This record gives sequence, C-alpha cells and structure tokens, in this order.
Amino acid sequence: MKAARFHVEAALVRAVSAVVGLLPMAAVRTCGHGLGRVMFWVDSFHRRIALENLAHAFPSRGPAERRALAKAMFAHFGGLLFELLKFGRLSREEIGRLIEVEGFERVVNAHKQGRGVFYFTGHFGYWEMQAIAHPFHAPTIAVLARPLDNPLLHNLLERLRTMTGNRVVYRQGALRRVLRELSANNGVAILIDQHLHTSEAVYVDYFGRPAATTSALAALALRTGAVVMPVFALPLPGGRYRFIYEHPVEPPPADAADPVVEYTQRCTDVLEMYVRRHPELWLWMHRRWREREPALAGDELRLDEDLNDEAGLKTRGHEDA
Repeated sequence: MKAARFHVEAALVRAVSAVVGLLPMAAVRTCGHGLGRVMFWVDSFHRRIALENLAHAFPSRGPAERRALAKAMFAHFGGLLFELLKFGRLSREEIGRLIEVEGFERVVNAHKQGRGVFYFTGHFGYWEMQAIAHPFHAPTIAVLARPLDNPLLHNLLERLRTMTGNRVVYRQGALRRVLRELSANNGVAILIDQHLHTSEAVYVDYFGRPAATTSALAALALRTGAVVMPVFALPLPGGRYRFIYEHPVEPPPADAADPVVEYTQRCTDVLEMYVRRHPELWLWMHRRWREREPALAGDELRLDEDLNDEAGLKTRGHEDA
C-alpha cells in the first residue's frame, strides 16, 4: 500500500510540474495560492495547529485576523510548492530575471575571512529557491536536509536542490562533510526552526515560549569560527523574489554563561524578527512548541550530538535556558 501511495503522489507531482511548466511564474503563484486556500478548508488538523500557534504568538490580534493570517500562510505554501516545481524547469537566465539580491557584499566579506559560512534561515518565504539560486552570485553551498519518506519525491527534490551545483548533506554521519565544507571556505545552509527531539536540543525563547532548537549551528560556529549569516527570501510582485543576506550574527562574548545557548538565541531572534514582519510566510502549521520529550532512540539527528561531542560544547544541563 505504501509503495502504491508513493507512486500516486509522485504521479500527481509530475502532472502539476508539467502544467506549471507551461505558465508564467505570476500565474503559477496565483494557482498555488488557490490550492493553498483550498487546503486551509480541507486540512483541519494543520489548520487547528496553525490557529493555536498564532493565538500564542499574537494574543493581541483578534480571532478573525489570526484566521486570515492562517489562510494567507496556507496560500503561501501552496504557491511555494507550485513555484518550486516551476523553478526546476527554468534556465539560469530565466531565474536571473526573477530575482534581486540584497546584501551580496556581506557574502563576499564573509568568505574573505576564510573560515566558511553558515547560512541559516527557517521554513520561511522561499528558502528552497534562494538556495538553488545562490550559486548564481556566490560559491555553491552544501544544504543540510532530511530525506523525504517518499523515495520518488525525495529524488525529485534532490535533483532540484542540486540543479545549480549545490550539494545535499543528510544529517546522519554529516559531521565530517560539514567540517570539510567549512575548511574549504564553502557555505553550509541549515534550517533552525524545527522542533528537535534529541537531548542535545537547547531551549531558547521563540515568540515568548521555550522552543527546542538545534544546537549544531552554534556549536560548530564557535568551534570553527565560521561566519553565521541569516538569509531570507521574500516575494515580489509578478512572481519575482528578493533574496536577502543579512548582517552576520555576532558570537557571544568569551565569558558567556552558555555560549551555545546564547548564540542559538541570537540566531533565533533574527528569525523571529522576520517572521513578525511577514507572519504569513512562516510555517505555523508545524508543532514548533511541544512538551519536553526524552531523546529518540537511534541515529535521528545525530548531527547535533556529534557536533557537540566533537566540539566539546555539550549542552546537557542547560536545557532550561
């Protein structure tokens, strides 16, 4: 049954990809928004999670406004799906006409330091497109990711992620590859806004609530001296995009009580600032805030544990930050 479902899902995605390939990007975005609005009404489970999260994050906004935000968020992610499939069918020249870049000089200055660059963001805006287009104006990057459950869709997404020369690094056993990328002064892209199950998560404030967050970014940046740069991709009219490279996040002082927690909080604060500006572009349907859980068995997300073990920056005992 699972194999049959995987083939049906892949067939649907291929069909959508064929259709969007015939449309201009502005029309693709409009169609995707339409699908997202339909899913707002169909997917009651994720609609409820989104509304609960928005109620906690924006208590001063009324129910109608929060509901409108949730609907706009569903529309955005419908558009993201369609536009990503369209992106995979565009030439370098066609993609170049759709984007504008802000803060490129920060990328140049970061690589001049010679210690590699961590580019971080969240499930916000058009993060996949920004990574794909990054090699058009900067060195290629390694993208940290998790495999999809559906191997057919996994292969499709990997082709999209690598179509411009980037490399995908899957978290299990990723430590050596990440260190090699940084030692070669390359960039490594990482998302920091998913709930983390392992004991190596650190709890930092996100919209006024403790959120279990990866400590890998801070631990390895502190170990290697890599620049830590926030990146964000916003929509522009006409199916276009603005890719923003923000000022690097400064590391905490040497005498910080817990440098890993403080550095993680500083990065999370930048992400929250952008989400507050554009709340409809963040994945509110994700269960970001949960009760504290014991670590999962097995090797899931072992990157975080390996990084902290290697760097000597264990975070146990500091989870109440």
